[in-house]
Amino acid sequence: MGFHDFYRMSSHAVICNAQQQILLLKATYADHAWGLPGGGLDVGETIHEALIRECHEEIGCKVQIEYLSGVYFHSAVNSHAFIFKCQLDRCAEIQLSAEHSAYRWFTLDELSVVQKVRIEDCLNFNGTVHSRAF
Repeated sequence: MGFHDFYRMSSHAVICNAQQQILLLKATYADHAWGLPGGGLDVGETIHEALIRECHEEIGCKVQIEYLSGVYFHSAVNSHAFIFKCQLDRCAEIQLSAEHSAYRWFTLDELSVVQKVRIEDCLNFNGTVHSRAF
C-alpha cells in the first residue's frame, strides 16, 4: 500500500442469546443494513479497544470478549473486519445509539451469505482463526 492509500479496519461482535440467535443492529446511515455490533478503529486503537468502545457506543453495554474467530477482507469497502465472539452480562439492557434504529435476534438461516459464513466460523471456532476474502 502507498502512503496515501485509504484503507479501513473494523471490529465486530457475535453475540448470541439463549436460543443461539445472533444480535444484529439496523443502521440509520448508508443503506440501512442489518449488521453486527462494532465498527471502525480509531487512530492508535487496538482491535480489542475498538470493539469494546464501539459496542458500548452502539448498544450501551459492555461486552465480554471470548475470542477472535476470524479476519475477513471485504473488497467492496477495502476493509478488514475482525470478528469476535462476545457475551453480554445477563442483566444487560440494550440501549441503541442514534446510529441504529432497531435491534433484532436473527437465526443463521435469516442471515446474508457473507454474514452467515463469518458467524458460522465464529460459532464453530476450534482454535484456528479464519481468514477469508469477499
